[in-house]
Amino acid sequence: QVQLVESGGGLVQAGGSLRLSCAASTNITSFGELGWYRQGQGGRRELVASIKKVEGINYGEPVKGRLTISRDIAKNTLYLQMNSLKPEDTAVYYCDARGFDEYAREYHYWGQGTQVTVSS
Repeated sequence: QVQLVESGGGLVQAGGSLRLSCAASTNITSFGELGWYRQGQGGRRELVASIKKVEGINYGEPVKGRLTISRDIAKNTLYLQMNSLKPEDTAVYYCDARGFDEYAREYHYWGQGTQVTVSS
């Protein structure tokens, strides 16, 4: 069972920055897709950013130009650098890993989430 452990969330003022980390219990290059999703209070879970093996990096429209996804393969860790934060970025941020195994069975893992709160 793959484990994804997020960290780095917290309370920040509007315009500030945070860096989220997601430590995986296995080789992150094995995932077909690795990314960040978020869910605000009462809202649905939405894509923030993802790295796909074939298609590369993709960002959700609300965060383009402000948030940057990256990974450290040696540390099996995914990052999300969040700059110019806005109150509407307030949400629980989840690390996500998905793909197909060697038997073509789909897998999908979520982390436990980390809270990001941006005050105005």
